[in-house]
Amino acid sequence: MSEQNFKDKTVLVTGSGRGIGRAIALHFAARGADVVVNFFRNRKPAEETAAEIEKIGRKALVVKANVGEIEQIETLFGEIEETFGGLDIFVSNAASGYNRPVMEQKVKGWDWTMDINARAYLFAAQQAVPLMEKRGGGQIVAITSPGGERVMPEYVLVGASKAALNALTRYMAVELAEKNIRVNAVSPGVVATDVIQHFATLSEEGVLERIAEATPMGRLVTPEDVAGVVAFLCSPEAAMICGQVVTVDGGLTLPLKTISL
Repeated sequence: MSEQNFKDKTVLVTGSGRGIGRAIALHFAARGADVVVNFFRNRKPAEETAAEIEKIGRKALVVKANVGEIEQIETLFGEIEETFGGLDIFVSNAASGYNRPVMEQKVKGWDWTMDINARAYLFAAQQAVPLMEKRGGGQIVAITSPGGERVMPEYVLVGASKAALNALTRYMAVELAEKNIRVNAVSPGVVATDVIQHFATLSEEGVLERIAEATPMGRLVTPEDVAGVVAFLCSPEAAMICGQVVTVDGGLTLPLKTISL
């Protein structure tokens, strides 16, 4: 495989101030792309990510937008068009949700989770498409989760939203292919980021170590692992990968055995 080259491409990564989003943003910048860094609540990490991108020698545009709100999605893409004139790659990474058992979920939590994780993906893609058409095509990649297909503790709402995201990926891939826009998704396994603190089971002492031991590849997935696969899906080498959910978990979900947490 040749070295991935995204020179002078414009990339939007939602929720890119920290964790997986940050790694994806820096990965594209290191390979020549200008990056739109999106955040909702925490400006400082987003600005730090942007500073790293600029240190590499690429342009960074920081935009505050809650992608759960349609008006803010429109504002986000309006700023992208004004600054860069078009868009080549859209990575839908921003996510949120309420981790509670089925019987403790609330309507407000359902709406919040679905709006940010699934609805935003569809309507942000609608905004992205005209900007990609200006460039002759593009790529869309969503960050999903094994919880969209499998059952995880207290993950019902996020899991349902990720299942919707997976379905949207397939439908958008078919409809947008004629516009030379490829759509795929990446499903990371357990990644040690600050998101772990929101999962009571995963944040217990020793749990991540046991998960690493249970992973056939012998370690947890890193944000950089995910970033590399996202970039590959946006490269010419992946030209015929369309509408797929690519699992990046080191084989964790393959064995027919349970992990003692």
